[in-house]
Amino acid sequence: MSITILGIESSCDDTSASILKDGIIYSNIIANQTVHMDYGGVVPELASRAHQQNIIPVVHQAMEKAGVTAEEIDAVAFTRGPGLLGSLMVGTSFAKGFAMAKNIPLIEVNHLQAHILAHFIDDLKNTYDHPEFPFLALLVSGGNSQIIVVKDHLEMEVIGETIDDAAGEAFDKCAKVMGLPYPGGPIIDRNAKQGNPHAFEFSRPKIQGLDYSFSGLKTSFLYFIRDKVKENPNFVQENMNDLCASLQYTIVDILMNKVKRAARETGIKQVAIAGGVSANSGLQNALHEAAKKFNWKVYVPQLGYSLDNAAMIAITGYFKYLKKEFVGQDTAPFARMTIK
Repeated sequence: MSITILGIESSCDDTSASILKDGIIYSNIIANQTVHMDYGGVVPELASRAHQQNIIPVVHQAMEKAGVTAEEIDAVAFTRGPGLLGSLMVGTSFAKGFAMAKNIPLIEVNHLQAHILAHFIDDLKNTYDHPEFPFLALLVSGGNSQIIVVKDHLEMEVIGETIDDAAGEAFDKCAKVMGLPYPGGPIIDRNAKQGNPHAFEFSRPKIQGLDYSFSGLKTSFLYFIRDKVKENPNFVQENMNDLCASLQYTIVDILMNKVKRAARETGIKQVAIAGGVSANSGLQNALHEAAKKFNWKVYVPQLGYSLDNAAMIAITGYFKYLKKEFVGQDTAPFARMTIK
C-alpha cells in the first residue's frame, strides 16, 4: 500500500512543507524569514506572524511540486516541539485542521529527533548512505548540543548535553559581539577559512563526563574583545578572520573532544552530525579527520536537510506511521520537548 505524508515544520523562523511518498521525499519547500536580521536574532511575535502568512502558500507549493492532491495524502506529520510556542502553534493548528478536514491521521514529531532522522532521507535525485544502528549522533541545533546513542529510528538515548549555552548560541552571540549580522554562524565559518585558527586562545570549560558548556567561552570572548578594543578601536576589523578562525576552532574542538570520548566509552564507530551547525565546514573537517584517525564511519547530512526543514519531519512521520503512532486533535505544541 502506498503511503503519502505531508510534513509541516514551523519551530522557529522557517516555514516548511514537504511531501513524502513511500519513504522518498518528492518536495521540500522552505520559506525563510529575513525580517529578524534587523534585530540581531529571532523575534518570536514576528516569526509567528510570518508563519501565518507563509504556511498555506508553502504547503500548496510542496503539493504542486510533488504532483500530489490533498485527497492523496494519508497523514500529516508536524513539529510539536521544541521551539518558539507561537511558531509551533501555527504549524500545529494547520496540521490539525488539515487532518480533520481530510479525516486522516495526525503524527506529532520531535524536532530534535527529526534532525537525526534526516540521515535516512532519500529523494527523487539521490539515494544516500544511511547509518546502521547503533550509531552516535552529535546534534548541534540552535539551543541544543547533545550526544545521542541512536538505537533505532524511534529509540534514542541522550548521553551528553549542554548545561547552559549551546554551540549554535555561542557562534551567534560571539558574532554579535564582533558586530556581525544575524545569523552569525555562517559568516564566522566563511571568515574562518581565511584566518589562523591558532591566532588567539579562548577559555575552555572543564565539564565532567560527556556534557557541554559554552557560557564560559562566550564570556571570555566578550571580555577579550572588550579589552582589545580599548587598546585599539579597530582591533576587530583588523583581526576579523583570525578571530573567527580561532573561535570556530575552539567551539569545534570542544564538541569533538566529547564525541571522541563518547565513541571510546561506547565502542561505537559510526558517528553522525545533525542540526544546523552540522553545515559548519570546520566541524565537518574535524569529523573527517577523526574518522581517519579512529577508523570511524561518519555521516554528514545533505545541506538542504541539515537546517530546519519539513523533509526531516516527513521522514520521521513515515517511521511513526509504520508503527501507527498517531495523536488526537487535543494535541498541543510543547516548547521544551526533549529526546526521551
